[in-house]
Amino acid sequence: MEKFNLNDHTHRLLLREPFFASLSRRIEKSPSTAIPTAGVRVREDGFFEMLYNPSFFEKLTDSQRAGVLIHEFYHLVFEHIVGRLPDELEGVMKNKNPSSKERNLFKLWNIATDLSINCLIGQENLPEGCCFPGHDKFAEFHPNQSAEFYYAQLKKQAEENPSSEGDSSEGDDAEGSSSEGDDAEQFDSHEMWGGSSQVAEDIAKERLKEAIKEAASDASKTGSWGSISADCRKEIMDRISSKIDWRKVLRYFVKTSTRASKSSTIKRINRRYPYIHPGRKVRRHANIAISIDQSGSVSDAMLEAFYSELNKLSQLATFTVIPFDTRVAEDKIFIWKKGQSHKRERVLYGGTCFNAPTIYVNKNNFDGHIVLTDMYAPKPKRSNCQRMWMTTADMARQPYFKTNERVIAIEY
Repeated sequence: MEKFNLNDHTHRLLLREPFFASLSRRIEKSPSTAIPTAGVRVREDGFFEMLYNPSFFEKLTDSQRAGVLIHEFYHLVFEHIVGRLPDELEGVMKNKNPSSKERNLFKLWNIATDLSINCLIGQENLPEGCCFPGHDKFAEFHPNQSAEFYYAQLKKQAEENPSSEGDSSEGDDAEGSSSEGDDAEQFDSHEMWGGSSQVAEDIAKERLKEAIKEAASDASKTGSWGSISADCRKEIMDRISSKIDWRKVLRYFVKTSTRASKSSTIKRINRRYPYIHPGRKVRRHANIAISIDQSGSVSDAMLEAFYSELNKLSQLATFTVIPFDTRVAEDKIFIWKKGQSHKRERVLYGGTCFNAPTIYVNKNNFDGHIVLTDMYAPKPKRSNCQRMWMTTADMARQPYFKTNERVIAIEY
């Protein structure tokens, strides 16, 4: 009998959930027998992935399958995997040898996140035995509270009854995968949380923000958010409309533009053919173009803020700085080498034409293109590499031209 393939059913399962259907299209779903149920994780390439056990899904009803999907997506929406941890748990997931106390606290956080999410889905839409406030071991817990609220309650409960620290109410190393088989309250696996590098998590967080923003836009266009309550919808909108740290976005852009070059070296052992063939050395670099609008309408303060951040970013990569107004000042182009510092310099004072730097960047095969500008000019030609615009807060809200490319406000 052919194994259950979740990808064949996802569209039908989320037909009445426009927000989650849109988000689902941006999350890869892969079958795996390495976990007993389902779980989400960050891959090393900076993408989120949902793993699911086909045998587990095959036994569920359609309502439960949709519920599990939504449960996993809520973990992403509320940043339970990256970006949202109690202070005392920061770094615990990266620690390969956490203390017994740290493990117990992390188990409590696992359960707290599930308690907060499952209230939004409904017990009738989830597999039997899931964590749910007001039922079984959580009978004294009030529904519809945050993960932090439940975490505080679980901690208090554990402190008042220390002998319970080892029982299943705190979860196991991975929900649904306890060696004793007694972890009945949690049906999905959190054991994959925190297994990726910090760079991968930083990239994933930025991609997730964009995915949630696009999913919210899709839901708004249809005029329906499905089962998402008004309060939950407001929280989602607050998250995507929160102030963006343009410095973090700039760093993210550089990291996602990084490419690898491979070369042979006898100093490394070939894992497949040791001592027969040379090993491979991988070097990662980003060839980024920084086009700086030199027109008179771009303020010195804006240039100063941008140069200040580029001095920090030079620790990550080498840039090519391209001054322009209606033309590219080719005699003023320079390589901002890794580790160097430069002071702000204005070399042009004319109008603005974005085609000039775009043509130059396209011709010279850059990996990424960042344009610092006030955006007072017509929409330019298509860029051959990913392009990002950095401008004033006013122009970010109401850009001179429409674009699907990222537009970030610089605050200074």
